[in-house]
Amino acid sequence: MIVGLGEWGLHYRTIEEHCRIAKDFGLSYLELGIGGDFPGRIQRDIGQGEIDELLSCISDYGIKAPFVVLESDFTLEDAEDVRRQKERAAHDIQLAARFGATHVRLFTGFELAANMTEQRWTRMIEAFAELNALCLEHGIVISIETHGRNTPVHNGFIHEHTTSTEWNCLNRLLRELPPEVGFNFDPGNLKAVDPSRPLADYAKLLGSRINYCHLKDWKRTGDYWVACAPGDDDLNYGELLPHIPFQGVYLIEYEQVGDVVEGIGRSLNYLRSICPELRTS
Repeated sequence: MIVGLGEWGLHYRTIEEHCRIAKDFGLSYLELGIGGDFPGRIQRDIGQGEIDELLSCISDYGIKAPFVVLESDFTLEDAEDVRRQKERAAHDIQLAARFGATHVRLFTGFELAANMTEQRWTRMIEAFAELNALCLEHGIVISIETHGRNTPVHNGFIHEHTTSTEWNCLNRLLRELPPEVGFNFDPGNLKAVDPSRPLADYAKLLGSRINYCHLKDWKRTGDYWVACAPGDDDLNYGELLPHIPFQGVYLIEYEQVGDVVEGIGRSLNYLRSICPELRTS
């Protein structure tokens, strides 16, 4: 099992800080992000000089960063809004290619699964077909994150089913998406949106289509969930990992910005305790 460092949680720190933290933990793989007004994200209007500087920085730290997270919502009601989402995603994919990306993380979108019409569904599938064709030109694969709709409550979130978490929708996605399109399997997200279904069921369902994986957990507090590290709550990765048919780099995604370095450390300690053969390069 190879472990790297996810981007979310570090998004308020510069990319050089991401690299420094990864190196301090002995990690060789890093996830980058594009878009959003965060100092830790690559800006969409970045020039070639800045790209070269970032690539040199990442290389100087001995880090590889082939995984890039993008923002997208193809479940919006208005067709013109979806068109703009596709246009932005296409721009970001081409930018990710300039950074040497091999995988881009996308969302299906955040409309509730129960509200999806056939028209919305068709537009969503068409969006992935178009973007997949673009990715193939650049040697990149798409990874759809299993992610619900998250509504902020106090210091956490309420999670509700979207097309990338609801069981029947996942089955339909597997049938209708281009076969090259895979999934970013995020067990923590799936636990929070549906604690009743065994996570091993999702791993078996997605099977060989899993081409990306985030490692985190969520702790229930009253009627909402707070993100935490693997090992901080009851998601038993020791039992789950044998069911995940994925041989790539697993990315720790510790989301709490206030103690992100400590949280990454706890995550690594826990993962080493259940996987003595864990590697960081």
